[in-house]
Amino acid sequence: MGKCLSVGGKEVLIKAVAQAIPVYSMSCFKLPRGLCEHINSIIRKFWWGCKEGQRKPAWVSWEVMTRPKYLGGLGFRDLELFNLALLARQAWRVLQDPSSLSARILKAFYFPNSDFLAAELGSRPSQIWRAILEGRDILKQGIIRRIGNGQSTSIWDHNW
Repeated sequence: MGKCLSVGGKEVLIKAVAQAIPVYSMSCFKLPRGLCEHINSIIRKFWWGCKEGQRKPAWVSWEVMTRPKYLGGLGFRDLELFNLALLARQAWRVLQDPSSLSARILKAFYFPNSDFLAAELGSRPSQIWRAILEGRDILKQGIIRRIGNGQSTSIWDHNW
């Protein structure tokens, strides 16, 4: 099928199908690195094509191809980074809307006596909780605390 498509057709097919299929599971679970690399390799093989089992040379690195178009790439997604971004979005939702049903259930089960940013893995964590904590760790790298009156801010422990 790849032989019948133009370069633009291949790009649309990859972005609309191959990179869109795992989005729901990636927003709930952290996919193993090997699986992300395998899916990326399948996409690369389709993009560059192969002839009778032999790969054609890749003229541009995958890192360049995953750059946004305005930076000279093709805008393909690096699935491992995209997975972490989706998990960070779930953690942001728990942080921003603690009154939502899912946030209240997670709080009651996993961190009843602390806040979300200080929550720990616990003794019997689910895969979803593990994934949300992965997203929270990514989120922690970029969030800062607004000081306000300073009562709830520890100058040694919080980013401010």
